[in-house]
Amino acid sequence: MLNLLASFALLIIAMTVHEFAHGWVAYKLGDPTAKYSGRLTLNPLAHIDLFGTIILPLLLFMSTGFAIGWAKPVPINYWALKNPKKDIIWVGLAGPLSNIAFALSLSLIWKIIPLSYFVAVVFEKLIYINLLLGAFNLIPIPPLDGSRIVMGILPDDLASGYAAIEPYGFIIVAALVWLGMFDFLVWPLVKIISGLLKIPL
Repeated sequence: MLNLLASFALLIIAMTVHEFAHGWVAYKLGDPTAKYSGRLTLNPLAHIDLFGTIILPLLLFMSTGFAIGWAKPVPINYWALKNPKKDIIWVGLAGPLSNIAFALSLSLIWKIIPLSYFVAVVFEKLIYINLLLGAFNLIPIPPLDGSRIVMGILPDDLASGYAAIEPYGFIIVAALVWLGMFDFLVWPLVKIISGLLKIPL
């Protein structure tokens, strides 16, 4: 139970950083929707989603021993962006990159500053969760962030058709998780990222 609570708390921290990054980049690119919605904040309570933040991580932890999920998506008005077609890519990348940058920062602190055993364990878990969340969200299935990047690259007609599967995206993602998506897609990506950045796992 203690391990579950610790993993859950650290996952919420990683999700909060992730969603704040989306809102902050969108704001800098011309869309104030997140700010006016009270989502341009590092307060975790503003980002909690009943299913993605609580139910799914609990189910995954009980069945697999690890927890992953998503926070309530930050509202983005893509037409308010200065260059919607290009900026959607940066908004999509912001979340995963913030998690990777967070993991890298923790790793550097871990290497430079002597840490107590307890703090080192917390850092290790938080690095792991951030890399996992970043890699997970790079999967190009709407509404995960990887799909925003793909939409920004595809021609408009193809992007519209691709976006049409978003209402079914959570069902597709949930099915892939239970079918072992982490084993053949997410874990390899986490290992590649950690290897390139020399982040210990």
